[in-house]
Amino acid sequence: MTSFKGCLTLGLTGASGAAYGTRLLAALVSADYQVHFLMSEAAKIVVRTELDEIWPDEPVALAAHLTAQYQAKPEQIKVWAAKDWFSPVASGSGAPKTMVICPCSGGTLAAIAHGLSDNLVERAADVILKERGRLILVPRETPFSTLHLQNMLSLSQMGVTIMPAAPGFYHKPTSIDELLDFMVARILDHLGIENTASERWGV
Repeated sequence: MTSFKGCLTLGLTGASGAAYGTRLLAALVSADYQVHFLMSEAAKIVVRTELDEIWPDEPVALAAHLTAQYQAKPEQIKVWAAKDWFSPVASGSGAPKTMVICPCSGGTLAAIAHGLSDNLVERAADVILKERGRLILVPRETPFSTLHLQNMLSLSQMGVTIMPAAPGFYHKPTSIDELLDFMVARILDHLGIENTASERWGV
């Protein structure tokens, strides 16, 4: 059996910014972490629209596709269907203790804040909350409505890290990739994963 440095859940939802999520997936694979990968139905549309990529719908086929695309080890990327309630991430007895949703839509944010679980992304986040694990949400919306802000405040008070996709510019980025890497580096920092994805302030 292949061993990894750690294991976490990564969810992609229907907010704009799919490249943040795929860039983070690549970084996690490179850092030798096993990833339980989840997508909402809306996320599949965003991936096709923004990345010009058509991914297989079937979980096993998608896992094989992502494994090849990101040169992952066997079993390093495990993909679960949106309604697979028997997956490990759906239960506190089997789920990793850490989850990132990147990007996180306003609808997903609201569902998590109010304990709703209509798909596996939302259920996995609900499990993290009830098990007192680490949950990082990366909303990509502008402007934020009062409801968005209220939901983020509620989640922050529960211990959730709210990290809007708002890259800095002090490192003088010259490409979209550098802006993506800035956010990925910040997420990895909060996960406690050493990285050199982006230049740091004052270094």
